[in-house]
Amino acid sequence: MTRKSAGDGTAGNEARMSMQESVGAEQLDEWMKSLSNWGRWGAADERGTLNHLTDERRKAASELVRDGVPVGCSRLIDYGMAEDKQKPADHYMVASGDVFRQGEGPALQTAADYFGLVFHGNGVTHVDGLSHFFWDGRMYNGFESAAVSQPLGATKHSVDVASAGIVGRGVLVDVPRIRGVDYVSRQDGVRPDDIARAEQECGFEVAPGDILLIRTGQLAQRKMSGPVNPIREGCAGPDPSLLPLLHERSVSVLAGDGPNESYPAANPKYSAPIHQIGIVAMGLWLLDHVDMEDLAAHCASVGRWTFLFVIAPLRISHGTGSPVNPIALF
Repeated sequence: MTRKSAGDGTAGNEARMSMQESVGAEQLDEWMKSLSNWGRWGAADERGTLNHLTDERRKAASELVRDGVPVGCSRLIDYGMAEDKQKPADHYMVASGDVFRQGEGPALQTAADYFGLVFHGNGVTHVDGLSHFFWDGRMYNGFESAAVSQPLGATKHSVDVASAGIVGRGVLVDVPRIRGVDYVSRQDGVRPDDIARAEQECGFEVAPGDILLIRTGQLAQRKMSGPVNPIREGCAGPDPSLLPLLHERSVSVLAGDGPNESYPAANPKYSAPIHQIGIVAMGLWLLDHVDMEDLAAHCASVGRWTFLFVIAPLRISHGTGSPVNPIALF
């Protein structure tokens, strides 16, 4: 495949203008209502689009395991600050081995760690619970935003709703591959025609219950040019024009290799439309900052872009999300 440049110059500016004009605030207002799943699975529902992941669909996904090859999809949690990681994780040793010497000390010698991290934001692969975003003082399915409070946390829509794990068919849309570029420009977005091209060229169809992974190549770009502030410099991600497709296809989880938004924001009212409409109106579960580089390489090597995908959130009481290490199994 011939690779084309994906720089951030004039072409990037044109893409940015196109992205800003793609969906206006009035259309997003309409989608906030027409794409809503409030009441669809009952007034007490807290699972949202995970309801699309039925036992039958999980069983069908398990039949995609043919070779037994696992591919990890989590970014490495480290402790340094960067332009795109302003709140690095904390780590210190509660107990360590540097105090022991041969022939000295007690028989029981151990090491233990403390970890603390702000997982929402950049740098940590995490799943967003449905308590992560609000609209006009409400969460998904009409619960009041006050149900997420200090100091308790999320008394509704806690991530513990997914305590059994999220297991289903993963579908990778490798946008740089189908566009013939190294990565998607920071000022560009992924649109429905990208999904359609991937379906045609890679031989799959996004179906109900699927966990849809969208690779923009941002991590590959980061390795080449270094980290940048995504809010200031731009960030490739799903364009809001994808929202009707996600609803119509009954996607259970949307996964991105960045924050699952295109920056800079097109308008101040909908500064994060995938989260605002996806989470609050649709009850869509989002998986942010997934490392898809090894996954994309493996999919290309075996010639298939569907696989069993496993997301296992930590059992966090009253949590608005969780760090995760997603696994694709071929």
